[in-house]
Amino acid sequence: MVSVAHSVAAQADFDQTLATLSEGLGPEEAERLRAAALFAQQAYGDHLLGSGEGVWPHALGMALILVGLKLDCDSRVAALLFAVPSHEQDGLARIESDFGGEVVHLVSGISRLNRLRPITRDFVADTEANPKEVKAQVEVLRKMLLSMVEDIRVVLLRLASRTQTLRYYASRPEELRAHVARETLDLYAPLANRLGVWELKWELEDLSFRFLHPETYKKIAKMLDEKRVEREQFIAEATERLKKEVAAVGIQAEVYGRPKHIYSIWNKMRKKDLEFSEVYDIRALRVIVNEVKDCYTVLGIVHNIWTPISKEFDDYISNPKGNHYRSLHTAVRCPDGRSLEVQIRTWEMHRHAELGIAAHWRYKEGSKRSDEGYDDKIAWLRQLLTWKEEVTDSSDWVKHYKQAALDDTLYVMTPQGKVVDLPKGATPVDFAYRLHTDLGHRCRGAKVNGALVPLNTPLQTGQQVEIVVAKQGGPSRDWLNPSLGYIATKSARTKVRTWFSNLALEETLAEGRTIIAKELQRLGAGGANLEELAGKLGFAKADDLYIAAARGELGLRLFQATVRGQEPPVEERHAEPAPRRRNKVEPTDRGILIVGVDKLLTQLARCCKPAPPDDIGGFVTRGKGVSIHRHDCPNFAMLSALHPERVIEVEWGGRPEGIFPVDIVVDAHDRQGLLRDISDIFAKEKINVIGVNTFSKQGKAHMGFTVEIGELPQMKRVLKLIHDVDGVVGARRG
Repeated sequence: MVSVAHSVAAQADFDQTLATLSEGLGPEEAERLRAAALFAQQAYGDHLLGSGEGVWPHALGMALILVGLKLDCDSRVAALLFAVPSHEQDGLARIESDFGGEVVHLVSGISRLNRLRPITRDFVADTEANPKEVKAQVEVLRKMLLSMVEDIRVVLLRLASRTQTLRYYASRPEELRAHVARETLDLYAPLANRLGVWELKWELEDLSFRFLHPETYKKIAKMLDEKRVEREQFIAEATERLKKEVAAVGIQAEVYGRPKHIYSIWNKMRKKDLEFSEVYDIRALRVIVNEVKDCYTVLGIVHNIWTPISKEFDDYISNPKGNHYRSLHTAVRCPDGRSLEVQIRTWEMHRHAELGIAAHWRYKEGSKRSDEGYDDKIAWLRQLLTWKEEVTDSSDWVKHYKQAALDDTLYVMTPQGKVVDLPKGATPVDFAYRLHTDLGHRCRGAKVNGALVPLNTPLQTGQQVEIVVAKQGGPSRDWLNPSLGYIATKSARTKVRTWFSNLALEETLAEGRTIIAKELQRLGAGGANLEELAGKLGFAKADDLYIAAARGELGLRLFQATVRGQEPPVEERHAEPAPRRRNKVEPTDRGILIVGVDKLLTQLARCCKPAPPDDIGGFVTRGKGVSIHRHDCPNFAMLSALHPERVIEVEWGGRPEGIFPVDIVVDAHDRQGLLRDISDIFAKEKINVIGVNTFSKQGKAHMGFTVEIGELPQMKRVLKLIHDVDGVVGARRG
């Protein structure tokens, strides 16, 4: 008789639970839910979770939480069956055959998120980590949780699971719950906040706070001096009274409120250094109206009903916050002595605060950095959560919910559990360079989830990546080939190009040192001071001299004459002294103004090929008039130092017309078709090439072009286009 009575009672409880689970569903969906409950109950038996809670009670608690969130039937079924793959052979196949692919999709998503548990738990528990690094990593973990799911309902299932776990721990004194509570406050409560799932956010925060700081929790609870039910009753009564008063003056308004939760009170006291008596928004109402003028009318009504508290009124409508948040905030004292905060805003202000750049979660979490794409998607998710209240049974809502995953960024892990965010399509090479430049340079292989993979393998969220490195060495030139797909990020590509550019520079310097050393040895001046010699030749340092020698830009006779201390054998050796200057400035036939001279023959120096609007100077030669140099020309600096009396002031006259020869130097990784690609740029820009000099060595190409241009901006545009050519390391004016 006892067993019969017990089974009858159990059956009655089960039927009552099923009735609750089926709220808002049709008969067919209710029957489907019943079948899932019976299947899950049988599959789980007496099995326990790692927390010590029974699997079946946990699944049932999850499903009941989703009922409160008004989620669809598939979500509730998935909650009941979340652990079936771990307890039933071919569990996913059985779920698909009996309950459909949609439920399998959700259950698989929960399993993927559960695989993150060791990482999130260990990282949050690491008390020795740098606080700033911890904060940054936790933020990445939050985004990773959202990005790992193709259907955002999976995140809500995970939040429901965590809420149920905390409810179970509430009646258990185990030390394990402190770690779970810390992880919840750092990871899951902020996610619930951002998604606008306030019901779960408040419970997650309060329970976690209670586990971590039990004495403080009890102290604040005692100071409140009222039970939550009483506080909620007070809010309900205040809401009803304000609704009647507002309606009496003909204003359409939505009035709602909630009591401040214990964790929120403690957080505000801690951040603003307030005493409990100074926290006036323990109980708060929010009023939303149609027009701005109605805001101030409602404010007058509030101050008429209750007594305003001095210095507790803020007009953020007339004086918006820096993030453009707008609202009226006031605190009042009720007849029984309890304080009440009232926020008044229009619907436009409300949408901006909840979904715009003044997002409530940024204010609550104290975050100032903004990732606009991420914020936009969070806003979209919160709109969907609001929309579901009206269209719970609509398949359209489910369709949008599935498409709302944050999948533009992927999140992978190091072997130590650190999470790294990368753009979608990133490879192990991008991952290595993201961790450290030197690691990227020495990268020779990669393991993904323990298996060796090619370096151009696209990574996926949730994978663990380990880089195999050499003791020394550098990147491969193949990495810069877009068609091979080794690099997807701009930062990694820049670092590889910089390495090869530095390598080319080092090799050029070595080649230049050899040339200079041989020439000095031939001249019997092996002990010459190279820095001093470079200065005499117009170079800032010896390295510039070496580079010029390696690139064939250093005149051999000029170098020999300088080493020997002789005058350079140039055409200006027997030049006449500079003519006497006059006060007027006259233009020459090339559009160059010679200060103080009526008419003089001018020629553009072939060593530096000046073009407007370069800063220029003139040097008087014999028989060839004035040679025009750029001011930064090494030869001009050398001549100016030796013969300052022959230097003459010149400038471009008016707007010079015509074309000017200019040298362009290109350093690149040699490949087939490189010269053709660069020549195509000159052709498209309609630039005439009058000289070409190229040579290749050990896979490097050094190319010199002499082109005719009409103005300097045209040359700058061409240099940029050349620099973007595949394989080009650098492009500059000669």
